[in-house]
Amino acid sequence: MPASTPKRPRIAVLADSDTRWKWGALTAHRIAPGQSMEAGPREGAQVGPVLDGFLLRGRATPTPRQLEEVGVRADSLREVTAVEFLRTMAEESYDILVLALVGGGVQAMLHGLGRVWENRTSRPVVVTGYVGVVYEKLADGLLLRHGADLVLANSRQDADRFRAVYEGVGADATSVTEVALPFLGGAPYEGENTPYTVVFAAQPSVPESRKDRTYLLNRLVQHARRHPEREVLLKLRSKPGEHTTHIEELPYQKLVQRLDPPANFRLVYGNMGEVLDRTDLLVTVSSTAALESLHRRIPTVVLTDLGVRESLGNHHFVGSGCLASWDQLDAEHRPTPDEEWVARQGVVADGSYASAFDAARERIAKLLDRPGGLPPLAPYYTPVTAPGYLPGILARHHLGPDGTPLPGAPAADREPGPVRQIVRRAARGAYRHGVQRVAPVIRRMGEL
Repeated sequence: MPASTPKRPRIAVLADSDTRWKWGALTAHRIAPGQSMEAGPREGAQVGPVLDGFLLRGRATPTPRQLEEVGVRADSLREVTAVEFLRTMAEESYDILVLALVGGGVQAMLHGLGRVWENRTSRPVVVTGYVGVVYEKLADGLLLRHGADLVLANSRQDADRFRAVYEGVGADATSVTEVALPFLGGAPYEGENTPYTVVFAAQPSVPESRKDRTYLLNRLVQHARRHPEREVLLKLRSKPGEHTTHIEELPYQKLVQRLDPPANFRLVYGNMGEVLDRTDLLVTVSSTAALESLHRRIPTVVLTDLGVRESLGNHHFVGSGCLASWDQLDAEHRPTPDEEWVARQGVVADGSYASAFDAARERIAKLLDRPGGLPPLAPYYTPVTAPGYLPGILARHHLGPDGTPLPGAPAADREPGPVRQIVRRAARGAYRHGVQRVAPVIRRMGEL
């Protein structure tokens, strides 16, 4: 008799931005029981999961272009409100649910899911985590994620810190599971390309001021002029009008219009991995792209020009050996990464990446096979432990203190009609205009 075809696990991913969709969808493939890490989620040798994507409606809902850039395919993908998603979770059956949301969104969903699943004998394994480097709001973000069955830590260092926070407040820390960033990979760097290519990985909100962003842009353009034989690329996350995980008030596309860059300077978009395929030097302030670059052993620089500061996030790279300034780069200095630091950050350039998600997959398999099903979700924050904090978080997603939808919460039983779609697009455009044009003017006026 022919061998029976294994059942494909059903996984739902709820994301609120393009980067979180990328993290959530790739993580879903990595943690699916039986998934091979040797082949990526696009060309896996084994049968992959059934992946249903849900995009939480909001200011950063990904555009079709952003979704295409991520390059991860889903069996279905649709935009939902929080209440619509909870209704779907009450009606559908999944093996795994990945919450790829900001901390407050995770907490709201945990309470909402606890309510819709309270009469069910079985429920999915709930997984959450972080898109990249965790350098701010450690305790706040972690406690908002507490209650998921697995809280993924992208490195050994993060796993230690996460457990310390949970244990420090008396919360269960067994959910913390060490993995790695799901989008690492690609061919190792084997030497200089032709032409030699320098890539600056821009970030939407770091740095924030026009002065600092203009300074970085000027230095990049100056480097291009100084080395006409090189290709100098400014890698951008989004186009004007698009939002990512963070709000970008001063897009580099607008700032560069005031300059006259040389022909060897270009703006590029697209998948970061494909850009790294031709990169000889990756420069950034504190982007997670630095970890992708280090994983492939590409020469990597974290800039110190604006200082090493918590507000920039480059303080996370203290001890990495990658800190340097543009003056040093122009003088041909190339930092040497500290191997011990790199290993603690989940950058597994030693070839062990293939096993990085084994512990998560084993834990999920055990939970799925747990006799009697899984216990109810039990977040640390409850109306008893955080009566002055939790209700506000839930209300932002139109949920009451007990996790039930508030009266008048937006939830549709069908796809929006043409008029509603036009109104929604107009409202989103007005919001983005306010964020990118009006808000900066108001702030400048307030500083007069």
